[in-house]
Amino acid sequence: MAATTAQPAEASAAPTDKSDVVIETQNLTKVYRDFWGRQKVRALKALDLEVRRGEIFGLLGPNGSGKTTTIKLLLGLLFPTGGRAMVFGEDATSVKNKEKIGYLPEESYLYKFLNAEETLDFYGRLFDMPTAVRKERVAALIDEVGLNWAKRRQLKEYSKGMTRRIGLAQALINDPDLILLDEPTSGLDPIGTREMKDMILRLRDQGKTVLMCSHLLPDIQDVCDRIAILHHGELKELGRVDKLLTVQDVTQIRTKRLSEKAKDKIREIVKNDGAELLEIDNPTSTLEELFLSIVQDSEARPGRRASGGADN
Repeated sequence: MAATTAQPAEASAAPTDKSDVVIETQNLTKVYRDFWGRQKVRALKALDLEVRRGEIFGLLGPNGSGKTTTIKLLLGLLFPTGGRAMVFGEDATSVKNKEKIGYLPEESYLYKFLNAEETLDFYGRLFDMPTAVRKERVAALIDEVGLNWAKRRQLKEYSKGMTRRIGLAQALINDPDLILLDEPTSGLDPIGTREMKDMILRLRDQGKTVLMCSHLLPDIQDVCDRIAILHHGELKELGRVDKLLTVQDVTQIRTKRLSEKAKDKIREIVKNDGAELLEIDNPTSTLEELFLSIVQDSEARPGRRASGGADN
């Protein structure tokens, strides 16, 4: 597939109903300074964003583009150098709405000597959840993230992927309305990555608002409704994923069992119309889709070896 250039976004206009805005930044700027107060790094420059209720919003950019800084500003873990960050209509530094927020950091800081049940029970206690509610919530989340088989193992025995799963469960223990996810698929294998993305989509189906950041393009493309692309702390693009990825001047026709004679007619029609025929070919799947289909087929029919359709 040829590389394409993103078209200007059409969805960056502010919504008419401000009550639908969960996150809003206005001219948000963050400058890190050295010991003497001199500017060291401008991590974020005049960021204007709105994240709406019930959507999955992606912050996309290479390492050092300002994604994690933005999340920390929204959590009130950092103070802005300039501008404002507001969550649920309140300043991000206010503690008023913290109980409505769940957060999965890029590196999960959990107590390694606790097991999964004890970990979630501990965080449930911090939210002063009643015992019965807490017990039910812990069991449901462990099942949701697929760790029932390891729920009584200490976290020090967990792999990176398992730690990410229990980290997500911890972020959801308080049943938050807004979930902030920093590199949620970090350390996961392809199956774990697909399951994590499915869990994020289910959060949206439950009416949650999700803000996630990643430098992995397929993760953002698969789950996000809208994205913002950051580079060197500046907002470079904003809009709906489907709009940004649509190549306006290319028309795609997909058929099944098209004969060579029909293909020749299509070539002739395109030529007579004065257009340029770029390609008539069989579509390809993605490596992720191929990998998952092979694994699922292997689980359904153990011992069977698939025959490849291409030369080795």
